Amino acid sequence: MKTVMRLPGALLLWLCFSISNASFAQLRDKQPVLKLTKDVLRDKIKGGWAGQTIGVTFGWPTEFVYQGTFIQDYQPIQWHDDYVAEAMRVFPGLFDDIYMDLTFVEVFERLGLEAPADSFALAYARSGYELWHANQAGRYNVLQGMRPPQSGHWLHNPHADDIDFQIEADFAGLMSPAMPNAASAIADKVGHIMNYGDGWYGGVFVANLYAQAFRSNDVKVVVNKALKAIPARSQFYQCVADVIKWHKAYPNDWKRTWFEIQRKWTEDVGCPDGVFHPLDIDAKLNSAYVVLGLLYGGGDFTKTMEISTRAGQDSDCNPSTAGGVLGTMLGYSHIPDYWLNPLSKAEQTNFSYTSLSLSKVYELGYRHALANITRQGGKVLENTVEIRQEPVKTVAFEESFAGHFPDHKQTVNQVSSTGIEFTASGIGFVLRGHVRKTKREAPDTPVRAALYVDGKLLEEASLPVVNAHRRTELFWRYQLPEGTHQVQIKILNPDPVYEMVATEAVMYSSKKPLGVRK
Repeated sequence: MKTVMRLPGALLLWLCFSISNASFAQLRDKQPVLKLTKDVLRDKIKGGWAGQTIGVTFGWPTEFVYQGTFIQDYQPIQWHDDYVAEAMRVFPGLFDDIYMDLTFVEVFERLGLEAPADSFALAYARSGYELWHANQAGRYNVLQGMRPPQSGHWLHNPHADDIDFQIEADFAGLMSPAMPNAASAIADKVGHIMNYGDGWYGGVFVANLYAQAFRSNDVKVVVNKALKAIPARSQFYQCVADVIKWHKAYPNDWKRTWFEIQRKWTEDVGCPDGVFHPLDIDAKLNSAYVVLGLLYGGGDFTKTMEISTRAGQDSDCNPSTAGGVLGTMLGYSHIPDYWLNPLSKAEQTNFSYTSLSLSKVYELGYRHALANITRQGGKVLENTVEIRQEPVKTVAFEESFAGHFPDHKQTVNQVSSTGIEFTASGIGFVLRGHVRKTKREAPDTPVRAALYVDGKLLEEASLPVVNAHRRTELFWRYQLPEGTHQVQIKILNPDPVYEMVATEAVMYSSKKPLGVRK
């Protein structure tokens, strides 16, 4: 007869836990590791910051000048030996791509890698620089007490799918070298302050492009690996996947792929400025132009700059992204002198609204990358770093404006100190306009107003007259019952010194309009 030894329950649990931990440790130790010298890591981080600064400067005079058309080959785009320094003197606001990044970099520097989302939200909302689109909508929401992710959600932000976080997500990838999942985690924390859905995916994709650029010198590999972070059912994924497909079909004709992008992906749904207008600041379209430049540029810095800029629309931000990714891949020391020499003259100049110059950012970015490598289980040795490699994780699925299709624009053209009324049709509307003072010396008292739809109070809002604090649109409402609705805006603190200017309303239907309507 065999004797069975029975272990106490606590001891059995301890053994199981110990075995599990040992197995996990063995599995972890078997993970592939990317080894980089510290010199190469530093050079790539410098290349990323330098590349995006070069790109935004190169596209400076073309931004949104070419809407729905590319920039013809015979149209020169200037570049000269003092161009970056000149741009910093003449138009410091051009570098919003950079100083927005630096706002978040400074939060990490001040609070560490565990800094909460609220810290990033408050830092940028309280900043002194001018903002637009999703950034401004997010700022307004945060200043009114709304916190991420609600501040970027499409129900609270008509610009949720705009390009904003896409152009300022570079830092997340640069501080996560060859660590795409770490880059996505940072993008999750920061990007939902101002964006959602495809708008957020733009930032996730860019952060992943940078992260992948540390471990591959093949542009195709970098693009395809970065796309794995995006859910395949999203329109963002499908748009970028189409560019990859068309590049394979027309490998020597970027303009043919550009035309295919225009044919399929240029119908903006959310942005009230872009709906029924050639302007398209949608994240996925402009990411398509970034990928267009990267793939057809084939690793050539100059060619990449040319194509990503000549594609049009946000043609300073797009070459900034493409240049930053390629600069990371090549490294600072391999960016051609033609581009690098003008930049070197401006590397000691602080970006507006910051105390940081490029030379300082290079070191700050390098230090944050080392800290993040350690935080993610890697090793920082005397002359090298060892970065643990993991399969790319796909982020959560999100969709803005689901089931909402732009139906028509309706002229409102009302100016009043007491209120606005109009009739809306469909399942949603966005009322465009602003509030203003009629006397400059009047105090900056916000206009308080209430939104009524079909006689029911849906919202009360404070509408600042200060431009930096403004609400991007007066009022909006989605997910209404299909039909005709009576919309009334009542001003709760009427004063003839302040007035509301309502210009037009975008109407949404539950069905996509097809063909010519009489």
